[in-house]
Amino acid sequence: MSKLLLITSSPRGEESISNKVSADLAAALAAKSGAEIIRRDLASNPIAHLDTVTTNAIRKSPAERNAEEAAAAEVSDKLVAELFAADQIVIGTGLINFNIYSGLKSWIDNVARAGVTFRYTEAGPEGLVKGKKVYIVLAAAGVYSDGPAASLNHAVPYLKTVLGFLGMTDVEVVYVEGLAFGPEAVEKAMAAAESRTKELAQAA
Repeated sequence: MSKLLLITSSPRGEESISNKVSADLAAALAAKSGAEIIRRDLASNPIAHLDTVTTNAIRKSPAERNAEEAAAAEVSDKLVAELFAADQIVIGTGLINFNIYSGLKSWIDNVARAGVTFRYTEAGPEGLVKGKKVYIVLAAAGVYSDGPAASLNHAVPYLKTVLGFLGMTDVEVVYVEGLAFGPEAVEKAMAAAESRTKELAQAA
């Protein structure tokens, strides 16, 4: 059975728009493909930011790690295994201070590992996480997909850059934006997200 990795990062729980839309998208994709959904909630089960021990551990082979480093590397190893096992990946985040939630950044720091998910070659860096379809759901109070505030949206460019560096270049984006502009704007944004979700699921 194929697997779909659903990564959510908003600390707002059930009130989170990015959590809801990304979960709806994952469900629609799984209904189409029959994939098993693997959930990784980075807010309710946060991943510690890299410290000295973990940074040293993930740069070594398992045989080179001491006991403390081996324990520290377990989480990173599990996250990497989840990533490689997935055929589809849905990433949900809100736009906070013009970028992604720090919990999602910590996930990235744990899976971006030289010699494991990417490698350096004479021709330049090569991503090793290939053959994945990735969907980004970005919720925002303002409008950042285009218009005068588009240059302040560092989340999507960053995610596309780091995902591409790891080998994941087939990326779709679902914007749920203008959420601070009142109930009508929220309703409109949710309707657009639902329409986009159906479109992506049908095309999958």
